[in-house]
Formats: sequence, structure tokens, C-alpha cells
Amino acid sequence: MELDWLLAKSGAWPYLVTFCWTFFEGETFVLIAGFLASQKHPETLTRLLDWRLLVTVAWLGSFLGDQCYFWLGRQFGPRLLRRLPRWREPVDNALGWLKRYNTGFILSFRFIYGIRNFASFAMGMSGLDWRRFLVLNFLAAGIWAVSFVSIGMIIGSVFKEVIGIETVARHFTLIVLGVLVFMFGAVYLVHRIQRRRMRLPAAAAQASPPN
Repeated sequence: MELDWLLAKSGAWPYLVTFCWTFFEGETFVLIAGFLASQKHPETLTRLLDWRLLVTVAWLGSFLGDQCYFWLGRQFGPRLLRRLPRWREPVDNALGWLKRYNTGFILSFRFIYGIRNFASFAMGMSGLDWRRFLVLNFLAAGIWAVSFVSIGMIIGSVFKEVIGIETVARHFTLIVLGVLVFMFGAVYLVHRIQRRRMRLPAAAAQASPPN
């Protein structure tokens, strides 16, 4: 069963899955969906997925998911941290980034590996005004959705130009595996750089002589 035929028969399911996936996480699946949105059915020449609808559902899923995490942090934050002490370090890191960068962090936390999953929860605990978070989170979710769908479509377009649409459909599993390996390698590198940058101020503070 070929991928293009399967997607042609799937109806709204890819968009529903995208919405649910981005509610909880998202980057990997959105990249793959963006990849598919760049491809066309070899017979009908229509796109396998509508990129505008894909951006919309990814935007809404990510926005509503982080609004939910913000509410959980606001209502149950201290209680959950007592039950889940392993959350303390990433929550403290997120609060440190919020204190240091404020608006910039709210707009960009989805792109920060290791912080993204706890950021909204931490901001709910921080006393940040919920109306301000609502507006900035809506804008940030849009930036994130457009960015990752676009990256996926760019990767898909490159593959389409290099090896052709029929080969893309036929060898989709191997292509996705290659995309995932590349993405996780890039994420790992960014994570190492971020951890290094976060350790430098702490090391400098320890090395400085007491007053």
C-alpha cells in the first residue's frame, strides 16, 4: 500500500493526529507532516496534505497544550513538584530563563530543548499575568507552527527535486528515518551548546573571590 494512496483515503485524520500530537509535544511529527505537505499525488498532482490547514491545527494544538500546562502550574504547581521532585531542576531552569529574558523567553521557549516541556508549567507558577501569557503564547505558537511546517516542507522539496515524487513515496520510511537522525543530531548539538551556556555563569560565580 503506497503512502500517497493511504493519505488520499485518510481524510481529516492526519490533521486530527497533528492537533493531538502538538498538544503534548510536536516537533518531530510536525516536521514529518510538513515534509508530506510538500509532496503531490503523482496522478492528481494535489498535495498530500494542505500546508495551511496543517499550520492551523499545529498552531492551535501547541497553543492550547501550553495554556493547559500554564493552568496546571498556576493551580497545582507546588503540589505536583512535591510529588515529582525530578521536575524541580527543569522548572527552576525555565524560571531562570523567564527572569533573564522575560518576553523573549515566552516567545521562544518552544525552540529550547530541555526547557520546552516544563516552561508553561513553570510560568504558571511564576505569577505571570495570565492575559499576557495568553497573548504571547498565541503568537509564539504561530511562530513555532509556521517555522516547523516550513522546515519540513523545505526538506521535502529538496528530496522531491533530487530523487522525484515516486521515489519519495516509495522510500518514505527510509527518508523519514534520515530526517529524524538529522533532526535529533541537530537537537543534541543545540542542547549541548545550551547546557554549556547555562553552566558558564555558574562557574564564573563560583570562581569569583568573595567580597
